Formats: sequence, C-alpha cells, structure tokens
Amino acid sequence: MKELLTDKKFRFLLIVLVFVGIFEVLSILNIHFNKYIEFPLFAVISIIIGYSTLWSGIRNLLKFNFRSINTLMFIAVCGAFYLGQYPEGAIVIILFTLGEKLESFGVQKSKSALRSLIDDSPKTALIKGNEIKTPIDKVKVGEIIVIKPGDKIALDGKVLEGTSFVDESMITGEPIPVDKRAGNLVFAGSLNKQGYIEIEVTKISKDSTLAKIIEATFNATKSKADTQRFIEKFSEYYTPSVLLMAVLIVVIPVVFYNGDFNEWLLMSLTLLVISCPCALVISTPVSIYSAVGNASSKGILIKGGKYLEAIGNIKAIAMDKTRTITLGKPVVSDIIPLNGFSKEELIACAAGFEIFSEHPIAASIIEKARQDNINFHKVENFEAVMGKGVKGDCIVCTDKPHYLGSLEFITEEVSVKENVIKKVEELQSQGKTALILSSDQKLEGIITVTDEIKTESKEAISEIISLGIVPVMMTGDNNNAARFVGTIVGISDIRSHLLPLEKSDEIKKLKEKYKGVAMAGDGVNDAPALANADVGIAMGSAGSDIAIETADIALMNDNLKLIPFIIKLSRKTISTIKINTIFAISTKFIFIVLAVLGLSNLVMAIMADVGVTILVILFSLRLLKYK
Repeated sequence: MKELLTDKKFRFLLIVLVFVGIFEVLSILNIHFNKYIEFPLFAVISIIIGYSTLWSGIRNLLKFNFRSINTLMFIAVCGAFYLGQYPEGAIVIILFTLGEKLESFGVQKSKSALRSLIDDSPKTALIKGNEIKTPIDKVKVGEIIVIKPGDKIALDGKVLEGTSFVDESMITGEPIPVDKRAGNLVFAGSLNKQGYIEIEVTKISKDSTLAKIIEATFNATKSKADTQRFIEKFSEYYTPSVLLMAVLIVVIPVVFYNGDFNEWLLMSLTLLVISCPCALVISTPVSIYSAVGNASSKGILIKGGKYLEAIGNIKAIAMDKTRTITLGKPVVSDIIPLNGFSKEELIACAAGFEIFSEHPIAASIIEKARQDNINFHKVENFEAVMGKGVKGDCIVCTDKPHYLGSLEFITEEVSVKENVIKKVEELQSQGKTALILSSDQKLEGIITVTDEIKTESKEAISEIISLGIVPVMMTGDNNNAARFVGTIVGISDIRSHLLPLEKSDEIKKLKEKYKGVAMAGDGVNDAPALANADVGIAMGSAGSDIAIETADIALMNDNLKLIPFIIKLSRKTISTIKINTIFAISTKFIFIVLAVLGLSNLVMAIMADVGVTILVILFSLRLLKYK
C-alpha cells in the first residue's frame, strides 16, 4: 500500500473524502448549510473528481446503453442532487472513483511481475570495437557484442571468448548461476555475474527468447479465463436488470400505492449504488494476473488464463520419459572389468575407440574418461560396423585386435561365457545399454550407459499423485528401460515403443477415460501429443522457439517439480475466484435487501461496495506470493 499512498491522485481523493465526510456527518446530525453554498460546492467537487465517470454515464444514456456501471453512477449522483442530498451525491462519486483507483492499483500490482520483464530487459548492447552502446533493435545477427562483469546480456547468442557464471533466473527461474564458456548459448535478459565474455549474436532482438517470453506472457493476460468471460457476460445482463428493478421500486409504490416519490427514489438510488458489480468484475482478472505473474517469476510461461484454470482441473498427466523424467543425456552408470583388467584400462581403451564416433553413447564414455583424467588409448585401423559396434587395433594393449559393441556383435567375434551373458541381460533389464569390450583373445569388461533420471523426478511425481492425479509415462524407448524408470519414480502406467503420432492417439484414449488430461514433453517430437492434450506442457523451453510457441504452458527450465506447483497454484487461483465471487454476491444481496427494506442509504451502500472491492483485491494479490 506504500506505493498507493505515494500516488498524488489517491492522496487528493483521500483529502477530498475527509472534507466531504465532515459535511456528511453534519448532515446526519441534521446540520445543513445554505443550499446556494452546498449545491455549487459539491457539484464542482463531483465534476472534478468524477468527470470521466459522469461524462461516460451521459453518453451511455444518450445511446440507451444501460449495461455500464457509469450509467448507474450518473443516475445515482443526479438523484442525490435532486433530493438535495448534496454531500451524499459528492461522496458517492468520490468513493466510486476511489474504488476505481483501487481496482487500477490491484491490476497494476498483479501485473508487476510481468511488467518487470520489460523494465528489467536490456535496451542497448556494446558491439565489439565501438565505444558507444547501440540500441538492441539495431544489432544484427552475426555481430559480436561485449559483456562485462555485472552487465545484462542484451541478445541471444553464443559465447566466442571468455568464461563466466551467468544468472539466468529471469529466463529459467533458477537462481543458481550457470557456468558459460566458448560454444555455450546465452539468453537475453540474463546477468553476467563474473568474467568478461564476447558473444556472437544469433537472434535479432524481436526474436530473442526474452522477447518471446514477454510477448507470450502479455498475450496470456489478454486471453481470458472461462470464469472471467462468464462474469463479464453475467455483468452485461446483471446491470440492466438492477436498473429495471430500481425503476420498479419507484414506479410501483408511487403509481399504485400513492407512495412518496422522494422516499422511494432514495431507496432506488441506494439499490443502484450497492448493485454496482465492481468487486465481482475485478476479482477474476486480478487473480489471474497475480497467478501468471507469480508463475513467470519462477520460469513458468502460461499462455492464457484458460490454461491456468484447466491445469488445476486435470485428472491425469502423460509424461514423456526422455528429457522430461530423465535428463536425456546418456551417462556411464557401470564399469565392470573382467579377466584382470582395471576400470581405468577399460575406460581408456573404450574411449580410444569412441573418439571416432559422434553417437551420444560414445560421447558419454569420452566424458567419463575426461572426468577421471584418463588418457585415451591410441587406436589404428578403426572400422564401424553399422548398428552393431566398432573394431580396430589398440596399440597400447597387449592384444591389438579389439571389438566394442553389443552382446550380439561380440558373440559373433569371440566366445562369451554364460555368466557374462546373464550379467549383460540383467543390466539391460534395468533399462541400461550394455557395451562389451573384448580383444580377440578374451573379454576385457562391460560398460553400461543409461539416461540419468532427474533428481527431482521421484518427488515431483509423488506430489502429483498426492494431488489425486494419475501419472502416465509415454515413451518411444523399449519396455524394459521404461519399466525400470517407472519403478524408480513411481509410475505404474507405462506405454512404450510409441512413435509421436501414436503418443497423440494415447492422449485421446486418456481423455476419454479421465476427461481432463495434460501432456508434458520436450516440445519437439511430442508436439502432436501436446496439441491434443487439454493442457500441453513443454519442458526445458529456454531457447526453444517451437516449445514457447506451441505449448499452452512452457517451463523455461527442466525442473519437473514446477508441474505440481502450477497445479496447486491453479487450484488456489480457482478457489480464490470462487471465494471472491461468493463474497461479492453475498454482500450485494444483503445490502439490496436492506435497501428494499429502507434500512440502508447511499453512503452505506457505496462504502460497502468499496470495502468489498478492497478486500477482493487484497485477497487476490496474495497469489503473487503463493509458494
């Protein structure tokens, strides 16, 4: 509220409210001033404070548009002045304007996390060789920009020179800085924490990851939730219905029962004021903006209010295995030396062969050797046997001819004992890929490679299950590998050997069974399934244009735990909207009854309306801090 109190218009409204409030208290005590003083004084105050509201009300009346709240306000103020209740007329428009200011503050506050994306984004970049910074929209692809320690990275690019730790929290929501060196990609909006680096620009400013996030996030605030559309439609019919009721409250008693016109007009005006659906209309957008802003600060990009609502109503979630539950990067998991060889010798010889291959499995063995500072064996006469393995001569080992590959390949070249076959089959049943290294004389060992499971996968899936949602694994991998991963993370419904279009068909089956279904995948080969799900969630979308553009929700980092968080945030948002709606309608109903019974007045009505609006806004803004 400190920000609000620094606003000049808000402070002016409070001062005028206190001034008019004094006259209202005197009026209640039956102390009145000359009407030739009160009328022009409060008329001028009403026009100055509520000029836009009153003018809008006049225009609406001339167009016979009775669906606007401003129309109700204009009629209420005119009626109060007709009845000689000048302080009441002025205080009605002051409180209404104050309520509008609070609504505006609520929306702007709920959009603050979104607005910071633009405010904090770099506007200029320093091109190498220049002394003056260049606006980012003038920088071209291929140009080299200089990033000094403490600078924000202005554009997406690839590091050419230097090393540093870069804070990518603005993009991914992850607070831990990432090590960057030559060849690594960096994103606009991230902060260079330490070293000097030079970057080759790979995308112009409007195509940068940050620009796409900003565009998608603000489009999300325009894409209305189903609840918001319903309430706005409801208000269109609600307002004229209230206006008709107010007319009948005057007409029926006065025309048919000789009631006092002024008495029933005052009751009618009180009804009009209390019936303004301000709190009802504002509750949904503030809740949605707050939740979307909260999510964006954690690296979750929600493409619209309807998806925020939908994710909270899902009954099942399908998840791709690779790069969703697992890291999608093969790593060496077992090193089993045989016949007197050491682990170091086994890795050194295998790495000597794999240095000639670009296969991901080969890369994992080479990476393991480098991590352990093991020198590769030198290999000659290298030959790749398609789909089976490799062979050649190792000039370091005693026996030169060597073979590295699958069990089937090795058994074609040398004799393999039954205990080794059983061990390989055991390892493969755990979802691991087993490679055997052998000379032409004897087996030297077994190396297994596996797709490492993310550290947070088991806990995230446990949370999803605790929310009453059924997790389903869908993968193109073999059944053994899928079952092994499923057993570890706690997924029993496994669907393997699926092509991209077959995943999409499985989504259709899940939707028939569970109705509300989400799909989480890497956003590329899972695109058909993501599109068919009620909510498509793209994992690890930083830098992926396809994921950002096609998914309903994009997680800018690979943290699977963000899925149960967004489900809980959605449910909290839905419950907040429901509570706000029930509270606003209940308050309206109570004061409408009081107005009809003649137990309320204009000031009480507008204060109740503003009070409800304030409470609804404050309740909705709590979603900004939801954890």
